[in-house]
Amino acid sequence: MNVPLYRGRFAPSPTGLLHAGSLTTAVGSYLDARSQGGEWLLRIEDLDTPRQMPGAAAAILSTLEAFGFEWDGEVAYQSRRHARYDAALAQLITQADAYPCACTRQQIAATALRGADGYVYPGACRQGLPHGAAARAWRLRLPDERIAFVDALQGLYAQELLQDIGDFVLKRADGFWAYQLAVVIDDADQGISDVVRGADLLVSTPRQIALMQLLGLRVPRYCHLPLLLNASAEKLSKQTLAPAIRAEHAAAELALALARLGHQPPEPDMDLPALWQWALANWSRARVPAGPIVIACMT
Repeated sequence: MNVPLYRGRFAPSPTGLLHAGSLTTAVGSYLDARSQGGEWLLRIEDLDTPRQMPGAAAAILSTLEAFGFEWDGEVAYQSRRHARYDAALAQLITQADAYPCACTRQQIAATALRGADGYVYPGACRQGLPHGAAARAWRLRLPDERIAFVDALQGLYAQELLQDIGDFVLKRADGFWAYQLAVVIDDADQGISDVVRGADLLVSTPRQIALMQLLGLRVPRYCHLPLLLNASAEKLSKQTLAPAIRAEHAAAELALALARLGHQPPEPDMDLPALWQWALANWSRARVPAGPIVIACMT
């Protein structure tokens, strides 16, 4: 099979509509792939059913089409891949790299220290479930080692995973798959060579690399784009009520996204085809700021 040297992806979650932050990530990942003659895949990360907005997945696809994005192959949906995640968890259990956990969030918070991304799991169930306790979730048994990688934009990043994160969840107590497991399996199965995404996920990357290593999977190259903040210095997101981008403003929104990525269009009021043509001809990672960037949203 002829596999391109570069295969990227964009993986939005249908918990809301696309906003300026997600558009900027989509633009950066798309241009990085296309400028290198690579493929660009689209994946809908729709595992967290309770948080999904009805109709959001279809709206995301429609918006991307209206903005001129063209993806390769069929759209992938995480909700159709439960058997694959089951198989990965079974492999980790067989290898003694995953174990059941009976702890509640309240129990963990009562004894745990804060780490790089929330509470560090104290390992209460690492040697087995307490007497009479029932399993609630599955966790990865982390090796006691430093995970480091060089991000194309953010530079060297490292974590001592046991101290900074602790054994993390693979399957949640509510039965839903954890993001960390699903994204690793999806990227591997889709042959993703380059992960270009927002800098808010930089802290998750060592966990994902550790999981890939335990599963014997190839580690992709990483580039974490600048984080966009609102005027209150909060990450631009659905939770901070970032307004949805609008198809009727596609050219203006694309021009703003390009400027935030260090690629100021040469002329005002360029139309959508002209913007894409210019961006594809001029894309350079070296021009992208590491961020974060405070922005004023269009309304």
